[in-house]
Amino acid sequence: MVIERPSTDTDDEVVTSARDGVGWIVLNRPRAINALTTGMIEQIDAALDRWEHDGSVRVIVLAGAGERGLCAGGDVVAVRAAGLAGDLDAGRFFEREYDVDLRLATSSVPVVAVMDGVVMGGGLGLSAFAAHRIVTERSVLAMPETIIGFFPDVGMTYLLARAPGELGTHVALTGATFGGADAIALGLADVLVDSTALDAEVGAAVDAFLAGGLPEGDRPDAPLQEERGWIDRSYAGDDVAEIVRRLEAAPEPGAAVALEAIRARSPLAVAVTLEALRQAGRAESLAEVFDRDRVVARNSIEHAEFAEGVRAQLVDKDRSPRWRHARVEDVTRAEVEAFFA
Repeated sequence: MVIERPSTDTDDEVVTSARDGVGWIVLNRPRAINALTTGMIEQIDAALDRWEHDGSVRVIVLAGAGERGLCAGGDVVAVRAAGLAGDLDAGRFFEREYDVDLRLATSSVPVVAVMDGVVMGGGLGLSAFAAHRIVTERSVLAMPETIIGFFPDVGMTYLLARAPGELGTHVALTGATFGGADAIALGLADVLVDSTALDAEVGAAVDAFLAGGLPEGDRPDAPLQEERGWIDRSYAGDDVAEIVRRLEAAPEPGAAVALEAIRARSPLAVAVTLEALRQAGRAESLAEVFDRDRVVARNSIEHAEFAEGVRAQLVDKDRSPRWRHARVEDVTRAEVEAFFA
């Protein structure tokens, strides 16, 4: 099939269209790298409602407008502002986001996700559970939430907990960015193509699904796989303080970089993230993980750590957060458990 993306020459933050059995969902805030708002989430939900009821759409293609990426994440600045204002509905964005993420993940209509450019946070929530996930040489992916005093939400701990060895733990705790080949190794993508061949790959995937088959994938060499030795040794277990000690003792240069990244993040958020990962590894379903995410997100919004992290990174941008604790070693088990209550 020759792919023709719908026009994004409109003020609509999400452009949807359906033609010849293919439904398009195009995030349309290119200047903000298509960062998600509550309104955008509701527009996606409405499109899914229409297509599920009329049966005209047999494949959904999810993409982002502009050249910068699919989606840079959710509008956490607005969530922080609502929380600080005492808005009892401050967490509504996350509630609606998780509902739509799970809906896309379990859709009876296969979803083809175009994960070109920046795909972070909420962008992964929309795309990483798709039936066919396409990355390119321009893809830059991450779950960077620990730097804002939050945790890798949108169900991502379900996938990261099932990544080879401790690769998912490394990515979650450090918030490290990674490319398309690593995304495939982590289980977050299926195929890596050159950006010049992107439309052809999308068309081939659509044709395969319309014919009742599955698109083919590949397993390119992944840089993270070459680091498995020190990553698997360092990140094993449930004790974040012990993980830090192992990173300190590891001679590999990558371990020193990881240690520096963890030390820069919220110690409390890092500890909560490790617990979330381990719980997700024991979860029997993705829905169970999303239910857990709702609880942890609600408790996070009410905690000063989240407000301070967003302030430092996205509001004042001084990059000098005043975390509750100076080190992960100072975080207590009781503090972590409170986020899951």
